[in-house]
Amino acid sequence: MIYSIRHVTHYEYQKPVSLCYNLAYLLPRETDYQTCLTSSIQINPLQTVGRRRLDYFGNQAYHFSLEKPHRELIVDVQSEIRVHDAKYSHERDLDLDLGMTCGNALMRLQQSRDMADLEAREFILDSPMIRASAPLREYARTSFNRDRPLLSAVRELTHRIYEEFTYDPSSTSISTPLAEVLRSKRGVCQDFAHFAVGCLRSMGFPARYVSGYLETLPPPGKIKLVGSDASHAWFAVYSPGEGWFEFDPTNDNMPAENHITTAWGRDFGDVSPIKGVFFDGGKSQKLTVSVDVNRMETRRIETGQTQIIPTT
Repeated sequence: MIYSIRHVTHYEYQKPVSLCYNLAYLLPRETDYQTCLTSSIQINPLQTVGRRRLDYFGNQAYHFSLEKPHRELIVDVQSEIRVHDAKYSHERDLDLDLGMTCGNALMRLQQSRDMADLEAREFILDSPMIRASAPLREYARTSFNRDRPLLSAVRELTHRIYEEFTYDPSSTSISTPLAEVLRSKRGVCQDFAHFAVGCLRSMGFPARYVSGYLETLPPPGKIKLVGSDASHAWFAVYSPGEGWFEFDPTNDNMPAENHITTAWGRDFGDVSPIKGVFFDGGKSQKLTVSVDVNRMETRRIETGQTQIIPTT
């Protein structure tokens, strides 16, 4: 499957901004199950400095600055992604009731000197937005028996969050603590992913936050609206000897062909689509985000390097 993705971020400021520095995680990364065929990022007004690099987690990070006064900023990212057939068969054939048990996973994580296990252990540690806690551990404990396969337990946790929490965009903000999400049982995909990661880390299992896109299809007979897709968030858990496995508590599933990965890290703070600082600009600003994810007919596209295209 090949997807075309367009993600447009538009800032409008009350007064001119004299200077801004930004970091964007909007260029999709390479994974075992997806290949970035083409991607471009356009900054308007013309950026003064633009630089691309791979960050600590292997994500595509783009740094840019505007050093002349401007009243608006538009970041327009367009990509073509191939999601490999292996991802479909992997999810379809996976039996969650087999594999490493919770007890054996904890033991191996504590004793193993395998490089993959050692690298995964850093995702057990607290991060700025996710801290292990007794309430999170108590919530998760119901699903995690030492003799139960780890992936089966994580799948049940995913389902419980889906069933017991309400999707409510007005209930939380980026800074809402997990204790409040647990109390209200309301939030958005970011909150649910953070909550699941917090539960798993509180139980001693490595888990990471995944940011990307989810293709949404219109009801039968309806036309898909431009900008109706959205950036999305889910999580991945590490099973020793088996690798990383992704789960989406917002939709009660394991991500497959309609989930496209942009970046992953310890929490949202590591992979925020755009963050930075700006000077002046007045007391208010308006932010508009539009995302389009469209399936393309299968055709041969040679993998190329990311192009950075400034506009005037």
